[in-house]
Amino acid sequence: MFQKFRAITRLLALTLSGAILPLAVMAQNAYPQKPIRVVVTFPPGGSADAMIRILSPRLNEKLGQQLVVENRPGAGGNIGLAAVAKAAPDGYMLGVGAAGGLTANVSLYPQMPFDPAKELAPITMLAAIPFVIVGHPSVQANTVAQLIASAKSQPGKYAIGHGGNGTAMHLSTALFSQMADIKLTEVPYRGSGPAAMDALSGQVPLALTDLPAALQHIKAGKLKAFAVTSPNRLASLPDVPTLAQSGLTGYDSTGWFGLVAPAGTPEPILSRLHAEFTAALNDEGIRTQMRNIGMEPVPSSTEAFDTYMKSETRKWGEVIRKANIKLQ
Repeated sequence: MFQKFRAITRLLALTLSGAILPLAVMAQNAYPQKPIRVVVTFPPGGSADAMIRILSPRLNEKLGQQLVVENRPGAGGNIGLAAVAKAAPDGYMLGVGAAGGLTANVSLYPQMPFDPAKELAPITMLAAIPFVIVGHPSVQANTVAQLIASAKSQPGKYAIGHGGNGTAMHLSTALFSQMADIKLTEVPYRGSGPAAMDALSGQVPLALTDLPAALQHIKAGKLKAFAVTSPNRLASLPDVPTLAQSGLTGYDSTGWFGLVAPAGTPEPILSRLHAEFTAALNDEGIRTQMRNIGMEPVPSSTEAFDTYMKSETRKWGEVIRKANIKLQ
């Protein structure tokens, strides 16, 4: 009797598992069935926000559902990315993160609200964003050499805004001060846009921002551009030298954004998102729009993005330890 009961139970279990598995596959194939929330770890008006809004119309059409942008800035990206890491792994909450939140913060913060390597699934790189050091027109220095000389003669004279503690802009600012051997008073903002606006109004004399936040103001003559942080000059600012060309040999820092999902998100969903986002990033119209605001589209394989994040984690970890930077 007992053996017969076990046989019936086993048969029932196999029948149910056989029924459930196709249902799970069907559910993934039908993805998405409702709007997808995209957490952007910077405030409205910044480059990450602008980028996802450029991509959204095409993605809305191809996915058949709306992307709902949620701006959650703060703590160098930790606030927004922690929400993504703790979300259900069903493809309905994604995150747009930068070098700070995805790679540097593990070395900056003694306690992290999530583990990027274990709790987030990489999907694709999205864009590379050069940084630029800008100043209010009232700043008397006109070159990096003049700025460094002035800062050395009066340590602490200059305040410099950046996009927030733990961001790549913060680390790029620290690297600039370190390589130039100067003391600047750092003023963290919740994003590149607010830092650029305060430099524009003269609330701070200097700012290190991403290019989209400052480009139009530089071209209008309302902000003075000292140098870009990338290894090469930019087509959009051909007359602005790099920091390496300005005497800081070897200086190289370029910001980037990438797309992630909660770890454990089913592979078919990750594959669908990867296919649609990379296709959008390869669309010539979208590429032109992104380049017009200072961003370079850089779609990648999931594996390449994962490898790059690991290399960036090592790189910024070394910079942070050398500069003895710690955040609470």
